[in-house]
Amino acid sequence: MIGYDNERGKGDHRHVGGGENEYTFTGVDQLIEDFIAEVEQWKNEH
Repeated sequence: MIGYDNERGKGDHRHVGGGENEYTFTGVDQLIEDFIAEVEQWKNEH
């Protein structure tokens, strides 16, 4: 699973596999670019 989230109390973060990491939201265009790059990286590794 790959997802980006801004849950109340946690702030911006991303989910990759079973883990969570901080993510600094700077705009929708960057979010989409980061998501696509993350998916491509996952595909190359699996």
